[in-house]
Amino acid sequence: MRYVYGIAAALLLGGTAATLTVGPVGAQTAQNEPGSISAAPPRAGAPMSFADLAARLQPAVVNISTKQSITVQNQSLPPGFEEFFRRFGAPVPEGGDQPVTRRGGSLGSGFIISPDGYVVTNNHVISPARDNATVESITVTLPDRKEYRARLIGRDTASDLALLKIDATNLPFVRFGDSTRARVGDWVVAIGNPFGIGSTVTAGIVSAVHRGIQGGGAYDRYIQTDASINQGNSGGPMFDINGNVIGINTALISPTGGNVGIGFAIPAEQAAPVIDALRKGQRPQRGYIGVSMQDLGESEAAALGVPKDQGTLIRSVTPGGAAARAGIQQGDVIVSVAGRPVTPDESLAYLIAQQPVGSRVPIQLIRGGRRQSVTVTVAERPTEEELARLSGIPAEPELRDQPTEQQSTGQRSARASLGVTVQALTPEIARQLRLTDAPANGLVVTSVDPNSDAGGKGIQAGDIILSVNQRPTRSPEEAAAAVEAARTAGRQSVLLLVRRGNTPPIYVGIDLKR
Repeated sequence: MRYVYGIAAALLLGGTAATLTVGPVGAQTAQNEPGSISAAPPRAGAPMSFADLAARLQPAVVNISTKQSITVQNQSLPPGFEEFFRRFGAPVPEGGDQPVTRRGGSLGSGFIISPDGYVVTNNHVISPARDNATVESITVTLPDRKEYRARLIGRDTASDLALLKIDATNLPFVRFGDSTRARVGDWVVAIGNPFGIGSTVTAGIVSAVHRGIQGGGAYDRYIQTDASINQGNSGGPMFDINGNVIGINTALISPTGGNVGIGFAIPAEQAAPVIDALRKGQRPQRGYIGVSMQDLGESEAAALGVPKDQGTLIRSVTPGGAAARAGIQQGDVIVSVAGRPVTPDESLAYLIAQQPVGSRVPIQLIRGGRRQSVTVTVAERPTEEELARLSGIPAEPELRDQPTEQQSTGQRSARASLGVTVQALTPEIARQLRLTDAPANGLVVTSVDPNSDAGGKGIQAGDIILSVNQRPTRSPEEAAAAVEAARTAGRQSVLLLVRRGNTPPIYVGIDLKR
């Protein structure tokens, strides 16, 4: 079970919604086939019993375990311990820092989606527990305690989903349902194997939909529930009251490690197309236009003069990528994709990922206070490993104190308005900061007022300010002029484009000092 300790803006999984259909073998039908589950009408003010529902669905929910080998360094014995072993006639353990192999494992849940043994679970359930671990085997255990060695058919790390196969026939199975119909307050049932104690049924309601969580996948928007979900429930199904799989239990928020009534499931609308692709031996496709982006906070929105939570700020554009070819620029605010507004519930990442690869999509953006439209030809998103390799640049050392002469008018103005002191970026400073590609424009922050908004938002000495309100800053005087223009326009904050070392720049909205 993945644990998360905060809630962030939703960054959502792409791919068009679809229903995974699995044809029955012979006369066999799904455990949750319509009409197969009877339910008596509830008494007034009380829910119906879940007994018939649980009895019908439990046979299709399985336990998943792995055996893993973990390589660790064997530490030498402390001085004098060799004599301790000899005194009692025991063999002296071999010393030296030689690697040794230890055994470990993992436990989780899953569910069967076909009578011939395809099993869905979370990717983290069947992944190595740490970097130096290797998964040696995966075992699927049915509720009747029959065990099967499982093969990994495919995995998708972006959505945290995996598809397994066991060699069996005439198995009980369930189908995906339509999670788009789930509403806050609907009853849901979770079945899994918490803490390895065996098949367990819990019930609750849908607490929220389209929920984003810190530590979730880049494109996930989860169904939140108060049904009890604990360690070991990962990969198990979440059913609606009609027995349809509308989610895959995958994470929880907990200060203690146990259930506190805040659990999350990947919606079926996102999971089904991924599983369908894995079953066909394909890699799930997601739209991609080649931009890095950031949410519009209150200060950033105020600096740009756009409504908060309506749009996404483009932090950088990949040269030669789909966005660059369409004319999208750094600092643009994209407000709609294919006619759908960009909001916290439907983020830019989610909307782009939904678009078919190769399609031409209209995008509306705001640049310099004016709306305009561009058309983007959507590309295919690289793998997470490729993206991590492209962006894996370590942070660089901070700037050492610089000898300064008498401050210019621009430097004094920046200090008074923003709470920072700046000076022009020189080749000597660029070498000191170990910049691999020193920007042509830029001001180096030499000191920060810790009581200022800039200090509160993490600006520090050694950072490079590339622009103020999207106006390049070649000198402290130009920065001061941009700040004064913002004041004249009635703005209470300005937007800084800040770079730290060789990492990509980021926009930061800074409130102006009164």
